[in-house]
Amino acid sequence: MATPRRPQRDSLTNEFDQAMKPVSLWADAWRRLKKNRMALAGLCVILFYFAACLCSPVLPIYPYAEQVVAHQNLPPSFRPAGQVMIETRTAYLKQTMEADDRTEFSADEQAQVEAMVQDVRSNPVHRRVYLLGTDNLGRDLLSRILYGGRISIMIGLTGTLTAVFVGIALGSISGYVGGRLDNLLMRFVDIMYSLPYMLLVIIMMALFGQNIFNLFVAIALVSWLTIARVVRGQIISLKNAEFVEAARSMGASTGRIIFRHLTPNTLGVIVVFATLMVPQFIMQESFLSFLGLGVSAPMASWGSLVKEGADVMELYPWQLLAPAITMTVFLFAMNFLGDGLRDALDPQSKNKL
Repeated sequence: MATPRRPQRDSLTNEFDQAMKPVSLWADAWRRLKKNRMALAGLCVILFYFAACLCSPVLPIYPYAEQVVAHQNLPPSFRPAGQVMIETRTAYLKQTMEADDRTEFSADEQAQVEAMVQDVRSNPVHRRVYLLGTDNLGRDLLSRILYGGRISIMIGLTGTLTAVFVGIALGSISGYVGGRLDNLLMRFVDIMYSLPYMLLVIIMMALFGQNIFNLFVAIALVSWLTIARVVRGQIISLKNAEFVEAARSMGASTGRIIFRHLTPNTLGVIVVFATLMVPQFIMQESFLSFLGLGVSAPMASWGSLVKEGADVMELYPWQLLAPAITMTVFLFAMNFLGDGLRDALDPQSKNKL
């Protein structure tokens, strides 16, 4: 006699015998995040920035370091650069003519305009279109903003990843082990906190030179302090929980308890904190570039482009507005995403989604 097969239950059921599909923490967080329109818009903007900056070498834009002297300080336009150049030069000559109370161009001025027209017709470089204008060396501002975005975003990610890895390691060990080790590590953190961070970075950049590697090291020097304290507090609140006692009773080692049981339960806080740290590091790099201690020419970052634009903002405002608006939009998007992640990863949040 065949034994009747028990029906397999593919899903859980509630008290009304209705099927319930189990949902993980991250799936539930994504569901909650999708309901936050500002956070989702911020995520889309960030992904667009990443795609544009990473793909800048293959995009149909001009080399960021190539200089065309004749195209200096051209305003943004959808028209060929030669046409904009002629109109700009003609407008300048008309202002000079009116200032001298003349009614027509002089022979030299007329010759300049004719030579420029002839050059525009014969030289194909004047067919370029600069959507965001050019700088004082005739370089495409759009190209420099995209390549500068690669530097700024890379600096933000480098500082954040350093903070995450070092902060998680030291904060977790300090919080779980406690005792003298915890006291020693936290006193070291206090000492690092007491040092003037920006002054140290400025001294380091001045002593060891201005290059990308030194800038990464300088910014990542003390980036892990805050996140180490945050992780330590989370570990202290969780190390006496039931699941930790169960793992300890089954003979799990200290390292396994810390990095397999405790640390994953702090990832929500870490992810939120990391998204809010990226704008902070980008602003720090912008401050250093504004002081002239950031990225060296011909490379650029958003901070160095803002500095260059601020020097000529009265005459050529687009050289300041374009990089400043680009950086501001990215920073706002990162903050919106960080706020959305904070609400999505906290089921007890007051901002119900």
